[in-house]
This record gives sequence, C-alpha cells and structure tokens, in this order.
Amino acid sequence: MTLLLKSDAERGEEWTRLLAKKAPKLPFRIWPDIGDPAEVRYLAAWIPPDGLFEQLPNLELLISVGAGVDQLKLADIPKHLPIVRMIEPGLVDSMVEYVTMSVLALHRDLVPYIAAQREQAWKPLRIRPASERRVGVLGLGMLGKACALKLAEFGFGVAGWSRSRHEVAGIATFAGDDELPAFLARSDILICLLPLTDETRGLLGAELFARLPQGAMIVNAGRGGHLDQGALLTALDSGQVAAAVLDVCEPEPLPSGHPLWNHPAVLITPHIASRSRSEASLDAVIENLRRHRAGEPLIGLINRDRGY
Repeated sequence: MTLLLKSDAERGEEWTRLLAKKAPKLPFRIWPDIGDPAEVRYLAAWIPPDGLFEQLPNLELLISVGAGVDQLKLADIPKHLPIVRMIEPGLVDSMVEYVTMSVLALHRDLVPYIAAQREQAWKPLRIRPASERRVGVLGLGMLGKACALKLAEFGFGVAGWSRSRHEVAGIATFAGDDELPAFLARSDILICLLPLTDETRGLLGAELFARLPQGAMIVNAGRGGHLDQGALLTALDSGQVAAAVLDVCEPEPLPSGHPLWNHPAVLITPHIASRSRSEASLDAVIENLRRHRAGEPLIGLINRDRGY
C-alpha cells in the first residue's frame, strides 16, 4: 500500500522525515523512484506526469497537494479514481492573511503611495473609514468564507457571491448568475477566490468590470485564468478600476516587459498567497488514507461534474 509523492525535493525531504515519526509502517516513495508500480495505491502530486496512471495499475486515490485541482487534466484521470484536494488549516490561515493585507493596502491607498514614492512626490489622500468601503468576495468556499468573516471584523461591509446559496452569519450573500450584477454593483473592493472552471475562466473581464462601481479595486488570489489581463489594463487606464493586487497570472511568471509589471496601479506577488504547511498537510493525507482504508467519507473529495 505504497504512498508515492511527486513534488519538489524540499517537500520530499520533509515528508520523509515526518512519516518516519507519524506513520513509520507506511511504504513511501518519491517520484521518479516508484519501486514496484503494482504496490503504489496512493499518489500525492500537484501535476502528475503524462502516462503515470497507465504505469500505476492499482492506484486507488489521487491527492492534490494544493487547495485546488484546476491544474489537473481531469479528462486524463481514470473516472473510477477518487481525487481529493488539500484541506488543512495552514492554507486557510495564509490566505486570510494575504487577502486581509491586500484589502487593507487598497483601502489605505498603499498602491498610489508606492507610485508617489517612486516619483518622490508627497501626496496625502483622504482617509476613509472601513465602514464606507464595501468588500465583495467571489467564492464562498472554505477560503472565501474565512476571508469574508475576517474582513467583517475591520468594519467593512462584506458580501459574498457563489454559484449555489451559502449562508454566512454577518455576511450578505448572493448566489447564481441572476444575483451577480447586484453583488458587483456594491463591491468597492472585489476579491476573487473562485475555483477555475470553464464557467469562471475569464470572468474578471470587461463585462464584469463595467458592473463594478467607478474606481473599484481588484484582488485576484484565485487563478490567473480568471483574469482577462487586457481588459484589466483597459479598465485601469479608463479609471473604471483604480488598482489591482494580483497574486496569480497567466502565464506564471509574466513575460519580461509585460505591461502589468510596471503599471503604477498594480501590485504583483509571485503566487504566494496560500501555501500548505508540510506537517499539517501530511496529517491531512494520513487522515484521508485512514478514511479510505476504513471506507469512510474522504475529506476534500472533489465533484468531477463541477470540476472542484
């Protein structure tokens, strides 16, 4: 019942060390040293290599080592194979920190102040209380809900939107395509934490920007594929969008010379908003292996029809 990890060398070293303490009897290998392919029952990976599933005839569970699964080519993964995404507290905590940082930076005009510093210009701006700023969170899953609740503590008027109805105490919630325009119209700062699917690819585009209040601001901590970068540049130049914080791009990294790199109204970080912690993520893997062997429901099991 071997667990195979395909990841970077640092994660491999950490899992080897931790498994020796937490599950010393669990056979463990690191790609490409798979040993006997027939013995591999569990695969933990971000992106499995092409043809791997043909090499592992007895594979019983695929574990994404990140919170999402949009990086996987679901059509190439056997339909009988369960897929779970990573759910562990570190992913939530680090995303809440990043989104809070970004919203406060936009709320307190850090983007124009950075641009002013580059020009050696002293340009104080009027301070607005959080109660005058409305925040909208696209996506009310595990990450979006936690971010919405934290931002509400600062006094922002927070709302959330999702495909299906969610109820979150203290948060105004919107659901479905019919309620999206009303949600956007009250979002002075819009945060994208949606999963990337065929329906959400390019959602952050010209039509969506036009529905936001004039001078709205954007935080994209979802996926680069959510954003139409050309439409964002146009919206920034027209003033419809005042500023953006982008943790994800397409491609990653952005090519040298891309206009987003030096745009004075854009802050870019290198896809670091949320990272799993090795010990907590391995605990989550071990728990799912236990559940799988016991025939219990798996934590983070994805719905293939929805794509997440």
